[in-house]
Amino acid sequence: MERKYVYRTSGTCSQMIEIRIDEDTVTGVQYFGGCSGNTQGISHLVGGMKSDDIIQALKGIRCGFKPTSCPDQLATALEMIKNGNINNNVIKEIKPE
Repeated sequence: MERKYVYRTSGTCSQMIEIRIDEDTVTGVQYFGGCSGNTQGISHLVGGMKSDDIIQALKGIRCGFKPTSCPDQLATALEMIKNGNINNNVIKEIKPE
């Protein structure tokens, strides 16, 4: 069953990431804000990938002198989901109505 999460980013130009996951496979990612071409590219590349593979590939990527990046923030959000650290002021699961 697909679940949807909204993650509030920190330290990047993007403000939020919407993530859709079915079991441990990411079915969709949408960034709000940030560099449009880069965030669209990330979204298309990770669709259909396993969460752990995305985390491994994107964790630690930096944007210029910033300590994080839009890809790194996606990896952070996926780690939070994987560890059950959700429904707080950073990430929330959006339940279907």
